[in-house]
Amino acid sequence: MSQPTSFSLDQPYTEIIVVRHGETAWNATGRIQGHMDVELDEVGGNKQLQYLAERLSRVPEISAIYSSDLKRLLKLLRRLLQPRERHLGDVQGLLFREAAKVCPQAYRAFSSRRTDQVIPGGGESSDQLYHRATSSLQRICQRHTGKRVVVVTHGGVIRALYRRACSSRFRGIILNTSVNIFQISGDDVWTIKAWGDIDHLNQTGHSMSGFGVSKTPSVVSPVLT
Repeated sequence: MSQPTSFSLDQPYTEIIVVRHGETAWNATGRIQGHMDVELDEVGGNKQLQYLAERLSRVPEISAIYSSDLKRLLKLLRRLLQPRERHLGDVQGLLFREAAKVCPQAYRAFSSRRTDQVIPGGGESSDQLYHRATSSLQRICQRHTGKRVVVVTHGGVIRALYRRACSSRFRGIILNTSVNIFQISGDDVWTIKAWGDIDHLNQTGHSMSGFGVSKTPSVVSPVLT
């Protein structure tokens, strides 16, 4: 990732560096997490987080860091931000390969392309997650106009933010500790400047993961809009 430029209040946009949490044991085994509060994997997840932290420590002028309140992320900051993962109802805690048999109705809702489909068992629809995630980033922009902010969150939330910026759904993989940079203007125009950046993992040769991905390091092409 190229070195970011210096920011001040005179800048017409806010830069939000959005990163996904490190690998959990459930990520590695293909178990559906949602709101389940799963710890980082003792080896892989913590190593990934170390490399990510080293990378972010070199980024200048970060005015704030926000995080989900789940254990697999950095700190409790719920007053302003709501970056918690999508609630996945009855399929939470199930392996992907077993969910369709154990809770067929909930799994069909979970897999549906309908954005208004609520998942049985208290789950959210994609639309509900979308409004929660995007309104959170809008509040951050209002608080940190013209600044650079880091948000550490979940794959489902990052997909919702992509949908807001690109007016389409991202169907690829959100890798653990991937870096995604959004620029949001004062008139609420969203632009993606970097997507799926995992240079901090490629350079170390450390394994990485995401839903449906192997542990072989690879390069994810950025999507620019």
